[in-house]
This record gives sequence, structure tokens and C-alpha cells, in this order.
Amino acid sequence: MKEILFLEPVFKEMIWGGDRMKAEYQYPIPSDHTGECWAISAHPNGDCKISNGTYKGQSLSQLWEEHKELFGGLSGDRFPLLIKIIDAKQDLSIQVHPNDIYAKEHENGSLGKTECWYILDCEEGTEIVIGHHAKDKEEVKDMIEQKRWKDFIRTVPLKKGDFFQINPGCVHAIKGGTLILETQQNSDITYRVYDYDRLSNGKPRELHVERSIAVIEAPFEEVRGDRAKKEYDGYTIEHLVSSPYYTVEKVDITKEATFSQTHSFQNISIIDGKGEINGNPIKKGDHFILPAEFGSYTIKGEISYITSYVEK
Repeated sequence: MKEILFLEPVFKEMIWGGDRMKAEYQYPIPSDHTGECWAISAHPNGDCKISNGTYKGQSLSQLWEEHKELFGGLSGDRFPLLIKIIDAKQDLSIQVHPNDIYAKEHENGSLGKTECWYILDCEEGTEIVIGHHAKDKEEVKDMIEQKRWKDFIRTVPLKKGDFFQINPGCVHAIKGGTLILETQQNSDITYRVYDYDRLSNGKPRELHVERSIAVIEAPFEEVRGDRAKKEYDGYTIEHLVSSPYYTVEKVDITKEATFSQTHSFQNISIIDGKGEINGNPIKKGDHFILPAEFGSYTIKGEISYITSYVEK
């Protein structure tokens, strides 16, 4: 029987971070400015260690390099996905990500960054930045250079349970009071367009205006997940999005459900409730990987989770 790979999260302190992850998930966060939990990650800037079993203490990147059989022999020089929880106590900078082609050329062979957000919680009346109002690339350049931020930035109202797909070239930002689960390519490349003129250690944070202008898509075209939900006896599966980089689903279990893991690997992040998987206790805030050929698994309890995988 293949083992479940439970992971130890890596925490990142941010100028805009808060302390909510401690109350929400009982995480041992480093400070009350903790912005990100890298929950399933094999990135050099945050490489999670396995917390149980045969591979305990080994990093996810080490498993990717030395035990490709756990990931169905997937090709590629790195584990393809990165799963984060983000606690935005204050507004994040207005930003944009490059695609694979631009990142490979301009960012030392990095992957680009396609990502999606599931809104775990947000304060009432919160908005989120998705897209812009410029009609073409020329207007993008003009609006940014002239600092016409109110004209440029597109905001939409936000509520718990919303979902957004963020393709490369999409201007975006999380605002204060928002807690999200992010599924993304294994990349840490972000271009800051605008940072509200904030100071960090007495200095403005670096902006990447030229690169931002180069990669912003115009005009903005919204990408919606399909949110197709199927109900079964005792559980529901909601399809959030399929892209060339990942498929993401939300699963809600009321008592018990049995599934079969048939993908090259499957990430699972418990976002609510507690119970067990094949006899292993699991609770809100746990993150784990079901490796290739894991086969049948049974989850018991009242549990909600986000799961992601890549198509072979």
C-alpha cells in the first residue's frame, strides 16, 4: 500500500500579513505579520518536508528528484504545483505574472505563473482586484506611467466561496481582510505594478513597471471557472477549473466517501472539519499528497477540502 505524504508547511512573513493562521489552523506562525503558508511546495524558496512514514524529514523536491515513481513518472525538472494559504491583513500590491515563455527568457529559466484562488473567508464589503480597464497595450502603458490607478484598476465585490482563475498577464491583487487558498504553478515570479507608495524598512518596495507593461494582456478578458457541482450519496464534488497546468476541485463530505486516486499524484488541503483518511486522522489545515497508483481511499467525517492534480 502506498503511503500518504503529509507535509510540514513553510511560513512567510510579509509587510501585509497577519496572525489569522494561528487562530484558524493552529499553525506555529513566526509572527503576527505572517502572510503566506506554503503548504505543498518543492520550490527553492520554500521546500516542504515530509512529516511521516518512510520519507519523513525528506523534502518534496528530493522526492521529486529521487522517487519519480511517486509522481507517476511525470516529466519535468520540478514538482509542477505550489499550494499556499494567504492571509492578507492589508492590501497586497497590484501585480501581474509572466507566462512560461517570458519567464524562461527573462527569469533564469523559471516557470511562468498561472494561479487560481479559492476564497476561504473575507470581511464583509471586501473587494478584490481582477483585471484592468485599459482598452489596449498603449493605454496600459499610459495609465501606469501617468499613475491613473483609479481609472486603470478593476475591482469586483468578494464573498466567501468565490473562485478566480488568474492567467499570466492578468492584473490582480488581494485586499486586506481576505483569506485564500491558492493553487499555482511552481514559480515565485511576481511583477509589482503599484504598491500604494508603501515603505518597507523606510524605503519603497521595488516595482517592476517595464516588465509588468510587457506582460499585461489587453484588453482584459475574464476567465471564469465552471463551478459545475455533482451530488452523490454523502458528498459533493464541485469542479472549479481545468487548465493546462492543473485541475482543481472542491469536495464536501457529510459522513463518508470512497474514491480512487488514478492521477500521477493528488494534492489535498483540508479547509474545514476533521475526520480520517484510511484510518489516518486529518483536520482543517492539514495538507498531503496521495502518490501515483495510490488506489482506493476512504474519507470519514464532516470535511471540506480542495484537491488538485495535473493531467498526464
